[in-house]
Amino acid sequence: MKPETGTKVDAASIAAAALRLLDDGGIDGLTMRKVAAGLGVQAPALYWHVKNKRELLDVMADALFVRAVDGIEAPRRDTAWQDWLLDLAGRLRSTLLRHRDGARVLAGTNVAGESLWRVTELTLRTLEDAGFSAADAIRVFPILLHYTIGFVIEEQARSGVEYPDGNPYTVDQLSQAVDAARYPLTARMVGTVFGADNDAEFEYGLRVILAGISATTGQKQ
Repeated sequence: MKPETGTKVDAASIAAAALRLLDDGGIDGLTMRKVAAGLGVQAPALYWHVKNKRELLDVMADALFVRAVDGIEAPRRDTAWQDWLLDLAGRLRSTLLRHRDGARVLAGTNVAGESLWRVTELTLRTLEDAGFSAADAIRVFPILLHYTIGFVIEEQARSGVEYPDGNPYTVDQLSQAVDAARYPLTARMVGTVFGADNDAEFEYGLRVILAGISATTGQKQ
């Protein structure tokens, strides 16, 4: 990445530079020194804003989340709560997929900005308006968040970019690894799951989760 000149060094510019670098070397190759070089400054200039890589990942995660939920509003009167949540999770997944290891950046980080509180409030209000009790509503958002992050971590891992000698997650590679004579059901599953449309699989999983939530809380399907 070509160093930028005259860039104001603050949390936002640091996060933007780090996300650009993420596409080149992934989360494991990301260092404070590389981010500083990308901004055209010395590493100590970053420490006023992020003290270490853990805090660097926090500001990166916050930037990703802000992008994901930009423009999110309460559902319209004719929009089902399930469809609103599907859209919210889909936006988050799309944003994470724009960067190598995007989901790993968000996983376990400390996102605590205005965007998170606003979307959380919208989600809780949407669910309570749909008839959820407060106790049931507060469980839904973390479930969807964890599913989305976990799905994308696996989705990005299966790209095989971390394997210089070839992607071991291709259907052909996995089919050779599984003895279909001994494990016929597993072989069928491998061909189905790893050859599937990720968009369709993501939505299917979400709908299963939402159906389970409906069933356990007594809400309308």
